[in-house]
Amino acid sequence: MAIEIERKFLVRNNEWRTQASQGIFYRQGYMSSTPACSIRVRSGGGKGFLNLKSATLGVTRKEYEYPISEQEANEMLDLFCGRPLIEKTRYHVEHAGHTWEVDVFAGDNEGLIVAEIELNDVDEPFELPPWAGEEVSHDPRYYNVCLVKHPYKDWRDSEAG
Repeated sequence: MAIEIERKFLVRNNEWRTQASQGIFYRQGYMSSTPACSIRVRSGGGKGFLNLKSATLGVTRKEYEYPISEQEANEMLDLFCGRPLIEKTRYHVEHAGHTWEVDVFAGDNEGLIVAEIELNDVDEPFELPPWAGEEVSHDPRYYNVCLVKHPYKDWRDSEAG
């Protein structure tokens, strides 16, 4: 069984952009979301993926990901996924021996920017980049599956990080 260990942080400024790779625009949607798991489709960068992820809160989740054609992914997004779709541009940023993924959201989640780091172990040490802010790994509002149901544009000022 595949295990994903991921920590998620808000991004506090644009300093990361000087070290970022060229971004890839992704569309992703959810075909199903239950208390047990979510089933996601993603397209971008000429590729498509079908993903199943456990719906547990925290930094460790069970995850299965399968490559599919971008055409199939786009068809599934158009036909089977709830709205709004998640639209984001993902950038990779190297920092202190780790690769960070910075997601700049668009559409209904425009204005939200988060950085994620995948780790090999829950206790793996890492250095927080100076542009990374508050950790939101345990806050379900920042999970993509939740951003479909309650998009960032609908958050009150008191809800936004």
